[in-house]
Amino acid sequence: MPKKARDGTDTWGLLDYLYGPGKRDDHTDPHMVASWDDPYVEDPARSPHMTIADLALILDAPVHALLCKRPPKHVYHVAVRNAPEDRLLTDEEWARVAREMMHASGIAPHGDDQACRWVAIRHADDHIHIVATKARQDGRQPRLRQDIPKMHEAARKFEVEFGLRRLTHGDKTARKWPKTGEQEKAARRGLSEPVRETLQRIVREAAAAAVSDDDFFARLTASGVRVKQRVAPDGNVTGYSVAMPGDRDGVQRAVWFPGARLASDLSLPRVRERWQNPVSVPAVAPAEMWREAERRVRAAADQLGAGGLHQGAGDVAALGDLIVIAAVISPRMVRDRLKDAAYEFERAARVPGDRALEGQARGLYRESAQLLSQSAAAAGRSDAVAALGFLLALVTAIEASRRWHQAQEHRAQAEASARAGRLLREAVEVTAGASAAREYRPRPKRTAARTSGAHRTSAVSGVRPMAGVVQEAIPEHARAVLADPAWPALRTRLAAVEKAGEDPVDVLDTVAARRELGSADSVAEVLAWRLDGWQRQRDATAAAIGKSPSPTSKGGTGRTGTPRKTGAPGPTRRPPGDEQRKGPRRAR
Repeated sequence: MPKKARDGTDTWGLLDYLYGPGKRDDHTDPHMVASWDDPYVEDPARSPHMTIADLALILDAPVHALLCKRPPKHVYHVAVRNAPEDRLLTDEEWARVAREMMHASGIAPHGDDQACRWVAIRHADDHIHIVATKARQDGRQPRLRQDIPKMHEAARKFEVEFGLRRLTHGDKTARKWPKTGEQEKAARRGLSEPVRETLQRIVREAAAAAVSDDDFFARLTASGVRVKQRVAPDGNVTGYSVAMPGDRDGVQRAVWFPGARLASDLSLPRVRERWQNPVSVPAVAPAEMWREAERRVRAAADQLGAGGLHQGAGDVAALGDLIVIAAVISPRMVRDRLKDAAYEFERAARVPGDRALEGQARGLYRESAQLLSQSAAAAGRSDAVAALGFLLALVTAIEASRRWHQAQEHRAQAEASARAGRLLREAVEVTAGASAAREYRPRPKRTAARTSGAHRTSAVSGVRPMAGVVQEAIPEHARAVLADPAWPALRTRLAAVEKAGEDPVDVLDTVAARRELGSADSVAEVLAWRLDGWQRQRDATAAAIGKSPSPTSKGGTGRTGTPRKTGAPGPTRRPPGDEQRKGPRRAR
């Protein structure tokens, strides 16, 4: 992953930093791995005859000898890094990378002995820094046209050759990442994320739910951000910018972000595409919204991309909006997972090229989004069990988008769909576990046997008791589960179930029977997710019962009776699903 830094003027200062300890003593064993004139350029870290100042003078010599005008910033600096999960490259491999990057950039083409001078320095396991001076040894300046794209193209070849994580060619659909200064500013202000990312999310949610220009700007204003419209002389709105209250630059001016600077699909023309072909949906009760949305999403799965490339591009864009809306009003139990899925699917929703806005799948996804948006008042009270069918349909839709992207050779979008699909499957399994917890009734015979017989050894004491639980509850999957890398996580959750006073065999058997396990890539991981949902539902139920007031504890009810004596409050039955209406009890 080559990343070009801004050009500079101080060759010695940059080399001194690269060979030094770093800002936080993070530089280890700084040394040169390659140069323009191997092996004759000595390394200041290994040779007593070469200093950093000497190396800087040698690199700068062609700059002072230029026959043409000297560039105002002559220091060329590129960092090349591989992904954290990649293997460590050797110095020889990094040297090859450095030479190829200098060839691709135009700094030092292969076989050109009059090219610019450069050195590659390694002071960490996972990256190198290449420092060059923008002056050829024949007195001319180099041609650096399209240097970064060409270096990225060379990097893709090394990823294949070295077996590293493979990235993709730029297709101008990637999200707009916060700049370093924005990240540092967020850290100084104690913010959890840079302002750009907060605004991206707020604007995307407003755009996904809006049905007109007025609705869009009203939603932005209601979200608390500052909005500024760009109005043409004829009175038409041609663009917009948003800012967070209190976000100011060094001279105390508000920091405004145009929609196109937040993301390519958040410019006003792209936002307006969402309601270019209006959809109408009937008003439904919150209890029915998930079922109605599920029906439409399932109908759209087979139609995604059926009309060709442009129609598919419009379909996946509408699907991305649907996931955003679903994340906003989803049950609290799985809301974080759905928001993460919406974040991951964002790249999959953007496809290079034109989009058709009248596809059948697009219309169904838009209708589903409007159904959920109209029922936004149910946010925070949505029933996780009622949403299960919709989440399953959404998993099917995301899988359909992944297959379509693969067919179009959109590798970045296909990978984004796969990541979003995994998060949605996790949400499905958590929801399935919560559903099992709500309907669970302990088996009388097992409870009696527990109380009259010998107690099972505590699960915390070792692995064998929990292995026995798995063999008793799901014998057909026991061998695979115990050999699964996710088994320790499942074992921990089973131990927590037993510690809470439940029978882990009964509980595991119940969550395993909730949905089939044959298609799971990791049965242990799926069961761990279901037990997460189980525990969250049990905690929510306990919190709801603990908060339930006695009918006679408050006045104004029209009832008379003796005040309740001080003591443990009695449980109050609630309608099914009501425990989702309130979060966990706050610590006092």
